[in-house]
Amino acid sequence: MTDTVPADIADHFGDLEDPQRPQGTRHRLLDGIVIAICAVICGADGWEDVQTLGEAKERWLQGF
Repeated sequence: MTDTVPADIADHFGDLEDPQRPQGTRHRLLDGIVIAICAVICGADGWEDVQTLGEAKERWLQGF
């Protein structure tokens, strides 16, 4: 059996090109990806659910 190190989310998604324009960008792409992943794990069924989770857990998410 081999020992494995848990991969960081940034390792998987860090190379994605951010399509947002630099001016007016309110959130980092990686932050949005993390929120979307958390929302899907919690049963999100669309972008409104992702937004709801992001807003409801904003303080908790800021801890990371």
